[in-house]
Amino acid sequence: MRLTAEQRAVVGHAGGHARVAAVAGSGKTTTMVARVLTLLERGVPPQRILVLMFNRSAREDFQARLAAMAPPGQALPDVRTFHSLGHRLSASLTRWGALAPRRLLTADWQLERLMRQATQLALGDQDGEARESALEGERLEALAHFCALVKAEMEPAAALHERLDYGEETRHFPAAFDHAEALLEAHGLMGYADLLYRPLRALEADDALRARVKGFLDHVIVDEYQDINVAQQRLLALLAGERAEVMAVGDANQCIYEWRGAHPDTMLERFTATFGAAVDYPLSTTFRHGHALALAANHAIEANRRRPDQLCLAADGNPATRLAAGQGSRGLLEALAGWQEAGRTLQEACVLVRSWALSVPLQLALLREGIPFRLAREDRFVFRLPLVQALAGYLRLAREPGLLRDPGHLALLLAQPTPFVARERLHALAERLADGQRWPEAQDPLLAGLKPHQRRTLKKRWALLCQLPRLTDWPPAALLDHVVKEVDAEKVLKRAASRRDKGEEDVRLLDVLREQASELGNDPEAFIELLSRPVENHGDGVLITTVHGAKGLEWPLVALAGVNEQDFPHYTRDNPLSPPRLEEERRLFYVAITRARERLVLLHDGGEHRPSRFLAECAWEQCDRLARRLEPEDEAVGAGDAAPLAVERPALVRRYLTALGRELPLAEAKPGPAEAAAAYHTFDVGQRLRHAVFGEGEIDLVEGDPDNPVIEVRFRHAGRRRLIARRAPIELLQGDLA
Repeated sequence: MRLTAEQRAVVGHAGGHARVAAVAGSGKTTTMVARVLTLLERGVPPQRILVLMFNRSAREDFQARLAAMAPPGQALPDVRTFHSLGHRLSASLTRWGALAPRRLLTADWQLERLMRQATQLALGDQDGEARESALEGERLEALAHFCALVKAEMEPAAALHERLDYGEETRHFPAAFDHAEALLEAHGLMGYADLLYRPLRALEADDALRARVKGFLDHVIVDEYQDINVAQQRLLALLAGERAEVMAVGDANQCIYEWRGAHPDTMLERFTATFGAAVDYPLSTTFRHGHALALAANHAIEANRRRPDQLCLAADGNPATRLAAGQGSRGLLEALAGWQEAGRTLQEACVLVRSWALSVPLQLALLREGIPFRLAREDRFVFRLPLVQALAGYLRLAREPGLLRDPGHLALLLAQPTPFVARERLHALAERLADGQRWPEAQDPLLAGLKPHQRRTLKKRWALLCQLPRLTDWPPAALLDHVVKEVDAEKVLKRAASRRDKGEEDVRLLDVLREQASELGNDPEAFIELLSRPVENHGDGVLITTVHGAKGLEWPLVALAGVNEQDFPHYTRDNPLSPPRLEEERRLFYVAITRARERLVLLHDGGEHRPSRFLAECAWEQCDRLARRLEPEDEAVGAGDAAPLAVERPALVRRYLTALGRELPLAEAKPGPAEAAAAYHTFDVGQRLRHAVFGEGEIDLVEGDPDNPVIEVRFRHAGRRRLIARRAPIELLQGDLA
């Protein structure tokens, strides 16, 4: 087994606790396997070693590698996930009489039923819209997440609800948590979170019980340590006791699960606070990608305060990763076409998005072009989203008046976006409307029990449905805008959402659909057909998934889409960025870009969507130029490239070069962008410039006051933009635009 000097240091760790800071693609699994084999060679009994992996697939991969590299007949240690460890502990404590026996809830419908019962008990005799909203599927899902988070954080439900500012619509959550716990106990059931929560509570409350489980381990190795939660860390400390040596392997820069209890400080301050002094080891060399992406990753994460002081370095022999930027769906199609022209397959490509809503224009573009694709979650196909089905249904009704007599179609439109009325009542109302084509009288039993605002909402929606067949000639964008306004979609979606970010994603989906409708001009039939086209996952197609879903994975080609302000980093006027949230978004961006091996394409939208600040922070163009200088075999490197390279962060670049044992002539990019613009007295058509966010471009138009003109710039990757020249963060360049 060939190991780097850093890996050998970890494998040969002499004693005591240790922290291993492993950058993406640094071979940490190989290192941990070698560490286990070394411990076995030293005579440590396998039963006194515990290896904890983040999920089942990681555990199976580790077990397979360990078995393949171990000597024949060698007994191997226990390799578990935290859930399987909790399952084993729960069984032992139940056998000892410390815990009452319980059955595990394994089906989604069982959990939903539990949340529904707990919600009904928490709301009591409360009626009306609040009750209907609380019993919506998404709100029940949010309650289940809250209950799991209470157990992960080991914090009282009321305190956690207040600390995380869940909002007024979820004020029943703490009471519902208590009712859910009572129901679980009464029926002898437990959820997955209880596999750790119940044993931990029992052990922390009983000294004699703790004594029975401590002292059996000498070594504990934990993978992806940055992603463990409070309950996992406390259980780990309890099992390790005063004897076992704990080795935490992970990367605080890749902590992206704060929403489910992980904290970047877990890998930093909390480890030593829990276990005491530790020896720190870096795994700084990535075997995944080349210098351009390693440099970009270092630039991207540098602004975070809560991070390890560690560089990511590309190993010799890694792919010469190329970086590029493009605009929206067009940029994606161009990248995929170039990839296939080079003889590569779509199966080697992955499109990453910050949220599923941002995948909609990409799905539609791929559908239009007949390019096969697959989604990590099939329920996120655009045509399967209930809101999209309903909006397509509204547009179809404008073309097909006969649908007013289709009760199934009417029920779909009455239900989306939710009017906070029970489904059974909506279906009965749809049957009546389809048959009689008239709104029921005020005293009709169908309307009995509805609040006045619920009646008004449904009556207004019926009036819209009757109006739509008269709007046949409207273009799809105008028709969609009209429907969204009449059903008050944005307000309803925000109120109905289980979480604030879910409501914001639903509203963003509306924006995306309206933008797509505008692109098709006056062809509503084409837009309806596009939204309604049945598709299935194609195994030979490009994969679309979220950044969270891509954690731990890699692809030769990665296209990161939706790199716009408000989308990535994600924020809204009602949900502004706090410093901690910005750091979490930056870590998510860092994880996203480090999934690529050979090519990374950063895609942002045009129009009103400003490119993300992360594009400027990662300095991708500078990093790509720097990498070419470090790759002398590259044809782009010529005699003229001996001139110093202008970089915005020379100290960071020099540190990288020093770590590689390399030197390049560098020059600091001075003056700064704003000062550089102010230093010029004139702006002329044809001048080249570099914008801090949009990248390089060429001036096409100069107008207004010559001393303070407005300029129109054709950017290489951001399209055409109008700028106030003296205020824009630009630097005028020399020479022709490449």
